[in-house]
Amino acid sequence: MTQNIITNEQQIPESQTRPDEAARVAIAEDGRIVYANPSFCALSHLDPKNLPDTDARSIISFSNPAKNFDDTPAGLQKVQINGHAEKLDFHFDWLTGPDQKRYLIGARTKEKKPSKKELEAFEAVILQTLKNNDNRAGAGGIFEAADMTQFMAMSSDIMFVIDTAGQIQRANSSFKSNFGSVQNFADLFEETPDHTDFDAQIIDKDGRERWFEWRFQKKDNLTYCTGHDVTAIKAQEKALERREKQLREAESVGSMGHWYWKIGQEALEWSPQIYGMFGLKEGEDAPTLLGMNDMVHREDIGRVNQVFQRAIIEEKDYDMEFRVIQPSGDTRFIRCEGRCAKDDEGEVIALFGIMQDMTERVLYERRLRDALASAESAYAAKTQFLANMSHELRTPLNAIIGFSEMIQRQLLGPIGTEKYLEYISGIRESGEHLLDLISDILDMSKIEAGKYELDLETVNVKKCIDMAVHMMEGRAMESGIKISAADVKNKKLKIVADRRAFMQIMLNLLSNAVKFSKEDSQVRVEAHEREDYLAIKVIDEGIGIPAHKLSSITRPFEQVSSSYAREHEGSGLGLAITKELAEMHGGALRIESTMGEGTTVTVRLPYDAFKATQST
Repeated sequence: MTQNIITNEQQIPESQTRPDEAARVAIAEDGRIVYANPSFCALSHLDPKNLPDTDARSIISFSNPAKNFDDTPAGLQKVQINGHAEKLDFHFDWLTGPDQKRYLIGARTKEKKPSKKELEAFEAVILQTLKNNDNRAGAGGIFEAADMTQFMAMSSDIMFVIDTAGQIQRANSSFKSNFGSVQNFADLFEETPDHTDFDAQIIDKDGRERWFEWRFQKKDNLTYCTGHDVTAIKAQEKALERREKQLREAESVGSMGHWYWKIGQEALEWSPQIYGMFGLKEGEDAPTLLGMNDMVHREDIGRVNQVFQRAIIEEKDYDMEFRVIQPSGDTRFIRCEGRCAKDDEGEVIALFGIMQDMTERVLYERRLRDALASAESAYAAKTQFLANMSHELRTPLNAIIGFSEMIQRQLLGPIGTEKYLEYISGIRESGEHLLDLISDILDMSKIEAGKYELDLETVNVKKCIDMAVHMMEGRAMESGIKISAADVKNKKLKIVADRRAFMQIMLNLLSNAVKFSKEDSQVRVEAHEREDYLAIKVIDEGIGIPAHKLSSITRPFEQVSSSYAREHEGSGLGLAITKELAEMHGGALRIESTMGEGTTVTVRLPYDAFKATQST
């Protein structure tokens, strides 16, 4: 029997619970009171709610108590009830209940024995009580109507009953608070639903779109319906679906996928992208550890297995690259990064991570390396060729220039025709120009090949600048340009540098300044002594350099390419060589220019190139 005893009001008809009714009680063999009518409760001051927890021996004292309660004899006995000094007459009988257990039933009486009719009515009430209790015990405790009403009021779920026409007959408060005075269930939906379980989105009385999970159960001509709000769940599912889609798209863009392997199992879990890496079809080919090993390149399989084993043993993250041979025969280069999954005890139970198809990048890097190697080989061959041709090119040019100069000066006698002198002058000038071009190319080749070595010595800056100005005066005068180094006044200023390189820097800057200066303009040379370096400036009033060309003008073979500049021939190496020579000394070159106004080129040189280059 269950201890959840139904109260007297629920068990006994009103006619049997009159205030003047005789006190009645039913007691189980273990002494628990299983039933007491209101008269007995009033007599014993017993709260009906405490019946399941009340021992009869704490309420009733028998005149002749038995050793064991279940041995209490039937018949009339005088008993003392809790709270009463006098002894009262009670008639007791033993009754066998529907659970085949015995119950002692007692009734207060002034007679020796209750009438047969009274006894039978009392026994009928007790038997019904016991039967109801047994029904609840067998069902695990079925709620009473009052219980269900209370639970329905507490629930946020929608509950209602509809008839065959869909009219709502009854509904709980949640239905009304959500949908107001809706009379027909179909009015909640755009399409008439059938009465089978389904999920649907509806509009509540406040105009909000909400998802509900609807469940139905038919009985007789009524259908019992419940609706559970799953709006939050649907939102989470939608957000999860959106994130999964974003992950798939991101993985697709990155040519990568995720995987999972539980240690000890043969099956692998792959995302769709990994199927493509291995040349397999999702849904048709189930990934397994053995199948993956069969597709890994035989030269890589040992390393792959070793990395997995080491990760399990050392419990560390890992990454590796391996090749996969697809069923079509194509080779793919895969990069794998993984982590260890551990249980609550810290033991590694699985490996997981990502795989990325690196084939395009690997092939591109190979092509890039091959192209770089080819370019370096060609460049080295060119550099070597130019270095080897230095003597062969300069020797005949020097001879052409020398003999042309002898003929032009008529050292061995006069020339019969004056026109020949003009031709000889053109030959000499062309030879000198060609020698300058070849010298620039050979110097640049030496610098790039790392074969240009500085011969450092103490150099008088004033003397070198004056010499460079003197060497360029002839060319400047022919163009109507004046060169001045009047601002270089310190005759004792000396630096440690390569004399030939310093002179080449000055000649290159002056040559460029003269070449691109306007007629009747001036080229000035300035020397500014700073704390850590000497700044030599060559300032012209020429055509200027466009702003977008300033960053590239010092690259080899780069020219301004304006119509004016193209009228002046040159190798385009002057500034590039100057910049390289300045940096070899530990210095730098800077160009400032304004179109139509002129250009200022500043060369910064350390006072001691040996110390500057050693410190770097």
